[in-house]
Amino acid sequence: MPIGLPQIVVLLVALQRLTELAVARRNTRRLLARGGREVGAGHYPLIVLLHGGWLTALFFLTPPDAAIVWPLIALFVLLQFARIWIVVTLGPYWTTRIITVPDAPLVRRGPYRWIRHPNYAVVTAEIAVLPLAFGQWLPALVFSALNLALLHHRITVEENALRDRAI
Repeated sequence: MPIGLPQIVVLLVALQRLTELAVARRNTRRLLARGGREVGAGHYPLIVLLHGGWLTALFFLTPPDAAIVWPLIALFVLLQFARIWIVVTLGPYWTTRIITVPDAPLVRRGPYRWIRHPNYAVVTAEIAVLPLAFGQWLPALVFSALNLALLHHRITVEENALRDRAI
């Protein structure tokens, strides 16, 4: 299969996600060592499958010479800055799993001042924006729908885990 700019972008996003997974694993180990506990682990493989499937679909379904919608690429880049802001704001509490540490305060700074789940908002936008930047409306639609269904469950689990803390 020929490789074009869309495939290079998808590979860069995959590399970014793998780097984030390494940070998340390190933070998860540290949080568990502090007495944290994971909740909702059963749906985590579905999240990995969804994100991996999204990137794989984009890589293989997008023609290498696909017309690129540059304003959407610019929006995707802005979303990456928002993603970094979220990770930095949560610091050692940022992970891809739901880990709750009983004595840990809820984070209320950075983007958390304005929105309860900014990471999920960013991910929702990313899953739609990147395929649309390559003219791939069907993967944007399918993976957005799957993501929304999964996030509905995940946010419910996360809110239940945080219910005992001051909100």
